[in-house]
Amino acid sequence: MAMRNLRLCVGVAATVVAGVAESRTVIQNKGSDTLVNVAQAWAEAYQTVNPDVAIAVSGGGSGTGIAAMINGTVDIANASRKMKEKEVGQAKERGQEPVEHVVGFDALAVYLHKDNPASSLTIEQLQDIYGRKGKARSWSDVGVSVPGCDSDELVVVSRQNNSGTYAYFKEAVLGKKGKYRSGTLDMHGSKDVVDLVEKTPCAIGYSGLAYANEHVQLVCVSKDGADCVTPSVDTALDGSYPIARPLFMYTNGEPEGDIKAYMDWVMSDEGQCIIAAKGYAPVRKVSCN
Repeated sequence: MAMRNLRLCVGVAATVVAGVAESRTVIQNKGSDTLVNVAQAWAEAYQTVNPDVAIAVSGGGSGTGIAAMINGTVDIANASRKMKEKEVGQAKERGQEPVEHVVGFDALAVYLHKDNPASSLTIEQLQDIYGRKGKARSWSDVGVSVPGCDSDELVVVSRQNNSGTYAYFKEAVLGKKGKYRSGTLDMHGSKDVVDLVEKTPCAIGYSGLAYANEHVQLVCVSKDGADCVTPSVDTALDGSYPIARPLFMYTNGEPEGDIKAYMDWVMSDEGQCIIAAKGYAPVRKVSCN
């Protein structure tokens, strides 16, 4: 409790508005690049709800946010994966009590260049492309001829290993004991993955659905012989898309005061409509304007 009180004291900043000094609470919110855009949208919208509270949002990856929670230097950690038991233990050793909040769901999309004719792939094919034991090293190994990809090489785009997206894709596609192949292009951020795929006909990458644009295509993914499912807010919410995941915020203990008020607002219809507008699935069906 003493550590939390210290953090909250540090989070109170003096600001000057029209020449008048005002006390303003600053809630530190750090972590997942998947969540950073919606977290910034929440922070901006919350200014109209409570102008006396500012939400300072930064990315860096789920691992960065979780490390900050462990060290007691953040009020809310964003993550696109669950905290590991080891991480929870480390936090408790330092006097923190991480509490998990599921704030939405994301369909982790597989992206291809817009000219790639491979509109659907199976989980087994993705294992063959991304897995260390996989045999696919060219598009012809997958039975595809890609216009503009003269080398036929599979340019396999991934994320850095401190990313929750990296960890979840590994678990959902390669399995808990699976390992990534060597030679992947490991990007720092979610947008970086999509940008590279957009410019590279030979590329395949994975990233959050919210980063989709008209210059790349989304792969329809099938598992265990079932019909393929295209990633969308609806298929993430109903669980039919095979690479859908929850999105988390972690607080130090059950939230209180300004942090509780903010978390309650995030989970309200207004907050959940913002996450839906950003391309993620809300935790429940909500009616949005």
